[in-house]
Amino acid sequence: MDMKVYEGFRSDEVTDEMLDEAAKLFSENYGVWGEHAAERTGKFAKAGRPVRLSKERLRNEYLPDKISSYVRVTVNGHLAVVHQGYRERGLAAGLLDEIRLDGDDVYGVMSSHPAACLAASRAYKRPIDTASLDFMKDNAQSIMKASPVGYVRDAKLRGSLFGSEDSSGLVSSVDTGFFVDHEEPLQALAWQGVVPDLGLVHRAGMLGLEPKYELQMPYKRRDNAIFFD
Repeated sequence: MDMKVYEGFRSDEVTDEMLDEAAKLFSENYGVWGEHAAERTGKFAKAGRPVRLSKERLRNEYLPDKISSYVRVTVNGHLAVVHQGYRERGLAAGLLDEIRLDGDDVYGVMSSHPAACLAASRAYKRPIDTASLDFMKDNAQSIMKASPVGYVRDAKLRGSLFGSEDSSGLVSSVDTGFFVDHEEPLQALAWQGVVPDLGLVHRAGMLGLEPKYELQMPYKRRDNAIFFD
C-alpha cells in the first residue's frame, strides 16, 4: 500500500531545498508553452517547450511573507503533485484540504487545468454543479484584488458572467497573460465531463486567448479569502 504524507508549512518555514524540489517538479511536469506564447510573452516561451519555474520566483511571487503557506504531499517518499505519474488519485483535493483554516469562509482557485477546479470542489465540500454563479459574479473582482499574489490580483476577468458583451464562449475565467498549451487540460475536461454551464469549456486555442478557469465558493464555518493555483 502506498504511504501518503501531507505536510503544511508557514512561508518562513520553507527552505531553499524544499523550493528546489518543488520548482524541479513543476518544471518537469506542469505543461508546455502554447502556440502564441513567444509573441505575447517572449522568445524564451517557445511553443512546445516546458514551462519552467525557478525557486527564486516561487518564493518571491507565490509565497508572500507571513501570509502564505506551503503544502506538499509525498507518496512513498516522492513529491507527488503535479507529477504526471500521480495524477487522478485525489491527491490535489487532499492538498487543498490541508490549507483550510478556522475562520476562512471563501476559497478560490484560478488554474489552467479544470482538474484543479474539481479538486477544489471536493476539498471544500461544494459539488461543482452546485457552485453559485451569482456568488462568483458579485465577489470575484474584490477577492482577486485582495490577493497578495500579483498575477492573481492583476488578472482580468473574462466570460459572459462578468460582461454581457463577451463573445469568447467563456463563462467564468480570467486572463493572466500566461500562454500555456491547453491540449492536456481540454482532454481532461472531456474525460471528466464537467458541467459546461460553469464555463469549463472554452475556445482559447481558437481565439488565441490565455484564460484560466476560475471557481470561487463559500465554505461552511469559515470567514476569510485565499487563492491558490
